[in-house]
Amino acid sequence: MSFEQLRHVDIIVCNNSGHHGICQICPSAKLYRLGFPLSTPRAKQCFDLLHVDIWGPYPHSTHDGARYFLTIVDDCSKATCVRLMAHKRNAFPLLKTFVIFVAYKFGSTIKVIRSENGLEFEDKFALDFYKDKGILHQTSCVDTP
Repeated sequence: MSFEQLRHVDIIVCNNSGHHGICQICPSAKLYRLGFPLSTPRAKQCFDLLHVDIWGPYPHSTHDGARYFLTIVDDCSKATCVRLMAHKRNAFPLLKTFVIFVAYKFGSTIKVIRSENGLEFEDKFALDFYKDKGILHQTSCVDTP
């Protein structure tokens, strides 16, 4: 209920007599689901867990024709790598290149890759690549932090 309607209900006691302050119960009662707790980095070392996501398409393309971009976020350091793409199908080859780059440049192996159920990261070629490299692929719930 709005604050105006709450004034007419005698049983409910709300310390919001005016619009100056908000009691703790009123905002919570209007939520349709509980908020998410603050989280701390779950990964202990860099490249233990990567979050990948595809954004786009955007109405305007770059001069190279890119309308999508792939984000790769390291869970430990929160370092973010962004790659521009013309098509969504370019996402897994770019991720594969990134995994190989990390192995050669940093001498580190990626343990877990987490995506939001993107089919680009779950086809046969991707699953075989993860298996060959010893990478666990996880999917997260869509539209949740």
